[in-house]
Amino acid sequence: MKKYILALDQGTTSSRAILFNKSGEIIAQKQKEFPQIFKQNGYVEHNPNDIWSSLLTVAREVLLCKGLDAGDISSIGITNQRETTIIWDKETGEPVYNAIVWQCRRTSDYCKELVKNGYSDMIKEKTGLIIDPYFSATKIKWILDNVQGAREKAKTGRLLFGTVDSYIIWKLTNGRVHATDYSNASRTMLFNINTLEWDDDILKLLCIPKNMLPRVLESSDDYGYTTLIGKGKIKICGVAGDQQASLFGQACFNEGDFKCTYGTGAFLLMNTGEKPIPSQNGLLTTIAWSVDGKVTYALEGSVFVAGAAIQWLRDGLGIIDSAAQSEPLALSVSNTNGVYFVPAFVGLGAPYWNADARGVLCGLSRGTTVEHIVRSALEAIAYQVNAVIKVMEADAEMKIKTLKVDGGASENNFLMQFQSDITNCNVLRPMCIETTALGCAYLAGLKSGYWKNMNDIKDNQKIDYEFIPDISESKREILLTNWKKAVERTTL
Repeated sequence: MKKYILALDQGTTSSRAILFNKSGEIIAQKQKEFPQIFKQNGYVEHNPNDIWSSLLTVAREVLLCKGLDAGDISSIGITNQRETTIIWDKETGEPVYNAIVWQCRRTSDYCKELVKNGYSDMIKEKTGLIIDPYFSATKIKWILDNVQGAREKAKTGRLLFGTVDSYIIWKLTNGRVHATDYSNASRTMLFNINTLEWDDDILKLLCIPKNMLPRVLESSDDYGYTTLIGKGKIKICGVAGDQQASLFGQACFNEGDFKCTYGTGAFLLMNTGEKPIPSQNGLLTTIAWSVDGKVTYALEGSVFVAGAAIQWLRDGLGIIDSAAQSEPLALSVSNTNGVYFVPAFVGLGAPYWNADARGVLCGLSRGTTVEHIVRSALEAIAYQVNAVIKVMEADAEMKIKTLKVDGGASENNFLMQFQSDITNCNVLRPMCIETTALGCAYLAGLKSGYWKNMNDIKDNQKIDYEFIPDISESKREILLTNWKKAVERTTL
């Protein structure tokens, strides 16, 4: 038995490589941030070469720091920021444009046009998604329409499209494999989640050549091998979009199992079993994963700005030096002194779906301090998550009693306690909060035989802390009413 699984976690602001052992414990990890590109209001881009170089660097470093080589690694699992769109020349390997990030709102007007022309129901029935700039489809069209020569090259089969996982697989295999998994494909707004194929009607509507698209495989499958990390070959055996990977990493294998990941955004997913459940409340129906020939579906709600709000306090306003400072500052005051912050920097996701919304900071007075603003930013994360939970309960026709959490911001005890208070449910934080990376490691390890089955994975689950609601119902109602008023002020 080889010693470890290597998880490659390509996120929105950084790339990470993590080594996991049989017990699902972290043996070593390396992380490298890369630049964010904001060309104009609502535009968010990455340089694909920054994505690739940062990921390859940490993958090599994490093996070197433990004196390991390819022979010590059972397989590689890949998880990625979803929806982010890259188009590259398959002959030169060079991207034709920067990666257009999932947060980018440049195609808002075109999405409104699609809605106005009556395509909402068709696209929702086929893809489970709401027409929105969030997804890959209109980003692809934008590149083909706006990059000189791109559409002509695409028609002749010269260009390839991929979400970040596809691009990484293509680079790791030296161009031998152009593939994605069901979970990532389901986030493009081009994939029919009922027939499990790229949808010809939508491709025709958006004028996207089918020859650009990757082959779609199971989340636990054979994606070829790489020789670029260590000496020798390492198999790539697991791929899943970051939020689906974290659902798998939390061992949410049963219908009704539920989790929230707190990262740059916040993402809530509920396992709904082997059939897609249409949402009546602005949520997304998506594919969670496909393992052993069986597709599992999920309901999802996305909060576009969660940890990014704290980054803005640090990098935009300069009122904190690090994200870690936010907790003691929030705890140093008993409340926000009437301040409410809605961080709608790139619109609002579920359940509002308002692409035109923009951030507001309201309730300011001469008595407002940095501490009040920091606390309001943390509370804003919990309020947004709570809004998604309430509509998810309505769709699933059940009350959520326990919320499993993970991601960097779940380490913030103030935030987790406030989440428990405002949602009125217990919040469970696992010992390993890197469940996104752990999930793709599990998917890879199942295929390569490192873990025998899902029961092996369940046996690894360990809880770090359980947060229990500790405020009155009347106080909760007042806070939620004021938050709703603040949200109403986000549209000019």
